Amino acid sequence: MKFGGTSVGSAEAIAQSAEIVCAAKKDWPALAVIVSAMSGVTDMLLNGANTAASGDRETFRRLARELRAKHESAINGLLDSTAERQAVRERVFSYLDEFENLCHAVNTLGEATPRALDAISSLGERMSIHLLTARLRQMGLASEAIEASDLILTDDLFGAANPLMEETTVRVEKRLREKMDNGEVPVITGFIGATKTGAVTTLGRGGSDYSAGILGAVLNANAVWIWTDVNGVMTADPRVVSEAQTLPELSFREISELAYYGAKVVHPKTIRPVIERGIELWIKNTFNPDHPGTCIVPDHRRISGKIKAVTAIKGQSMITIEGRGMLGVPGVAARTFGAVAKAGVSVTLITQASSEQSICFSVPSVLASRVRAALEEEFRLELHRRDMDSITALDQVVIVTVVGAGMKHTPGIAGKIFSALGNQNVNVIAIAQGSSECSISLIVDANEADAAVRAIHELIVASKT
Repeated sequence: MKFGGTSVGSAEAIAQSAEIVCAAKKDWPALAVIVSAMSGVTDMLLNGANTAASGDRETFRRLARELRAKHESAINGLLDSTAERQAVRERVFSYLDEFENLCHAVNTLGEATPRALDAISSLGERMSIHLLTARLRQMGLASEAIEASDLILTDDLFGAANPLMEETTVRVEKRLREKMDNGEVPVITGFIGATKTGAVTTLGRGGSDYSAGILGAVLNANAVWIWTDVNGVMTADPRVVSEAQTLPELSFREISELAYYGAKVVHPKTIRPVIERGIELWIKNTFNPDHPGTCIVPDHRRISGKIKAVTAIKGQSMITIEGRGMLGVPGVAARTFGAVAKAGVSVTLITQASSEQSICFSVPSVLASRVRAALEEEFRLELHRRDMDSITALDQVVIVTVVGAGMKHTPGIAGKIFSALGNQNVNVIAIAQGSSECSISLIVDANEADAAVRAIHELIVASKT
């Protein structure tokens, strides 16, 4: 079970999560719990580090005081025993002392290295495990707080580390298996791991989901449950579509597409280790635990030929390379994406005519200028000779993605989508669709994105009536 930031965001939320753990322990003899930092804490920690690096000596100290007050409030609201409150307070406050010391070092150096940022941003989870563990013990459950840096071995790619699964399996078996077999419930930090030399790493933002997937895989779990603050995966963002509903079931491929294209219910990397082991994955609501949530099922199950969900990635720019001199010239695409890769940018969507006379792709808007500069350097000669007419960026666009694994078995889905958009006067700027037809992605103007999502969601509603 993994509990997200809102699920441990206050004394009341932690108490609710503890109730869920105790109830589950009656049905599942072997249970491991992974927790995020309290909601908002990781952002505060990183804010302290970044302002310290810029020369600010006061902000991180103010944030440390606010973090002490936040965790003190949770401790007092959770624990009855004065001795237990003091013990947990000392553990938590020691991490906040470490936060101030690290920020002071960053301030002195004038630089926050990726390694330093990982050390600082990991402190939120390292504090929150002690809050939930103490509450579980107070409820009579044998529980121990364990830092994932003792379990998950990673490479040294600080900020987005990759787990070394074989070594992690050995560590987990040695550290957890006997405890779980004896009925103990380990409460483990999400988000973090460690290199072979013991340096703390992080798995990337949202990485606590990934931690649950990794540990579920190496423990050969029957199921991984992600506890969040919504009733599972929804047909659309309820802030955009008031009629959005919870999906009872999605395939691995469908949830992977939704996670990649903006649905924030589950971290995209969570899916892989779970898929490889055929483990059940559930998305459930901490604050409505009786709701069945969403179950993620294997791809080989028969899927109905319907649109399941629609999502959107905002803050995108569409880069277009075009020119008559590109017609039939081999290697243009390879050079294009080679240059983008060298710039350290990941492409979100690609669409291209077979002639290579034009290539369009999207990248996050904040990186668009870097991409254009890299491409202008790569094709400097072609631009000078007019073999290539232009490299342009269209800002303020949104990728709208329609997902449904069974769409490939049902003719006419794409036609219905474009008719629905046309009826709402939504202009489609570019289209990308994989051969599997699990998803169709469209680029639209940012001002038309919500209208596009609502128009497509009407097709989902109509298919159920």
